[in-house]
Amino acid sequence: MANIKSAKKRAKQAEVRRQRNVSARSMLRTAIKKVVKAIESKDKAGAEAAYKIAEPLMDRYGSRGLIHKNKANRHKSRLTNHIKALA
Repeated sequence: MANIKSAKKRAKQAEVRRQRNVSARSMLRTAIKKVVKAIESKDKAGAEAAYKIAEPLMDRYGSRGLIHKNKANRHKSRLTNHIKALA
């Protein structure tokens, strides 16, 4: 455990950030799963609605570094292709 005051503060900040990141990553995964579930049930309108919610999350967390930018773009690309294929 940290003994120096600044190290204690850093440990506290790191824990707060870790919890925030865990929550955000979970929210992102849930949003992606909702799109995938709608695609699997061949519900184009539902998939598009869920994608509309998931896309800005992927962009936001990709730009912040919570997930890699390319991973966010890969998810967006694959999901849009699956949604287009439902037509």
